[in-house]
Amino acid sequence: MTKKQRALEVIERLKKEYPDAGCTLDYDQAWKLLVSVRLAAQCTDARVNVVVEGLYDRYPDINALADADVDDIEAIVRPCGLGRSKARDISACMKMIRDEYGGKVPDDFDALLKLPGVGRKSANLIMGDVFGKPAIVTDTHCIRLVNRIGLVDGIKEPKKVEMALWKIIPPEEGSDFCHRLVYHGRDVCTARTKPHCDVCCLADICKKAGV
Repeated sequence: MTKKQRALEVIERLKKEYPDAGCTLDYDQAWKLLVSVRLAAQCTDARVNVVVEGLYDRYPDINALADADVDDIEAIVRPCGLGRSKARDISACMKMIRDEYGGKVPDDFDALLKLPGVGRKSANLIMGDVFGKPAIVTDTHCIRLVNRIGLVDGIKEPKKVEMALWKIIPPEEGSDFCHRLVYHGRDVCTARTKPHCDVCCLADICKKAGV
């Protein structure tokens, strides 16, 4: 079985296992997903979803958040960890969206990368979830699982994993595939305990099943 054949089979099996998998960060506007994904660094999505409620109650739109004092933002987002740097990035990002993009989150990958605090993972998440464009989000679950399954060979650097996956994952499948990897990584192919290979839908085609 080639990597591409394995990838297509993995995609189909995960579709059946997690038909409704999607982003686990709550948002109803593109700029809110940008804020949440920055806060999610080294923090659970569940905690982020709680913290942002207080942030949006106080600052309900891009202009309000762009005008907010960084110290005030930090005080609200501190429970997510790395409060100072995250608050600075959020403030600078909202200012840039307001001043350079007319208050609209750009739908161009390179433009997203220019926003403060936005890396490839965040930009891909925005491109896939908000704009419905091809995207591969290489978070920790994605990197762990595609190595275990055998879709990539011992690659841990996020960009290199992303580039390797682009070669074997159909573009239209990338975003949903990565969301399903998150669900599978949390429930079955876990990081902090031994993977539950006995109940895994991929066990018979996984390179490291049972290892």
